[in-house]
Amino acid sequence: MLAAESVLLHQTVSAPLHKPLNDPKRRFEQLVLPHFDAAYNLARWLTRNDHDAQDVVQEAVLRAYRFFDGLRGEAKPWLLSIVRNTFLTWLQINRPADTVGLDDGLIDLIPSDEDGPEVLAARSFDRRMLNEAIAGLPVQFREVLILRELEDLSYKDIARIADVPIGTVMSRLARARRLLAESLGAISNISGTQVHK
Repeated sequence: MLAAESVLLHQTVSAPLHKPLNDPKRRFEQLVLPHFDAAYNLARWLTRNDHDAQDVVQEAVLRAYRFFDGLRGEAKPWLLSIVRNTFLTWLQINRPADTVGLDDGLIDLIPSDEDGPEVLAARSFDRRMLNEAIAGLPVQFREVLILRELEDLSYKDIARIADVPIGTVMSRLARARRLLAESLGAISNISGTQVHK
């Protein structure tokens, strides 16, 4: 009887503790949810508002789950493209004129022990100027800039997300950078300050 008990114990222990990866919910959680922060970051920059970004991401994740069987290739660009399309739908319904201003309390720099109050104040001012300049870009330029510079996606992935040719991504990115530089230059000239690194 001891041998039968050890066989039974061995069979019980060898059973999988987790559901197999072919379970759609489990696969979704493992492949898509790790990119939730990137999805929120894109939505936040596109909507320029935390609450609206949460709404857009919530709807996008629901759409992603609903159409998860359509995932081909990498999950991050696929999810970000759903976020973008969800944003465009949301924008048509909620803000066709895109008139909502920038929230001044965006990202604060983490202070360093070596930096004095003057350096921290200058960096904080520069960060606010940069955030305002990015938020002031038209949506098609803002989205490629965020996807490339903050999400570090390839031109190919950005083209897939934005549903445009790679050449269009490159020209939009170049124009976004130029507009951003012009905007920062104009802000710097108006305020009489210089942007610090």
